[in-house]
Amino acid sequence: MKKKILLADDDELLISLLQFRLKKEGHEVTFVSNGKQVKEYLNNTIPDVIVSDIMMPYFSGIELVDFVRNELKLTIPIIIISSAGNEENVLSAFELGANDFISKPFSPTELLLRITKELTK
Repeated sequence: MKKKILLADDDELLISLLQFRLKKEGHEVTFVSNGKQVKEYLNNTIPDVIVSDIMMPYFSGIELVDFVRNELKLTIPIIIISSAGNEENVLSAFELGANDFISKPFSPTELLLRITKELTK
């Protein structure tokens, strides 16, 4: 089943890998590399799931969760990814309404399984 997935990360190599894998599974994937692009995208399109890095230019993944939950009032699944997986960031993301967290490095298969889990709830 084709789903719209928003990938928000400034790591172009990681995004290329994830885009390839997710498109191969039949999903429609949009990539943005900073917080400004996230807001622009979300003002025009509502994805089925958001996968976002915590550390991004202009607008962090934590701010993204807050924006989606409290300003846009959307309940779409949000999966946070980060190499800066310190406990404070993870707790902040969950407190604001993130659905899942995955630490870098991770396998694309693991992320795909987590996305599928969120989409089938």
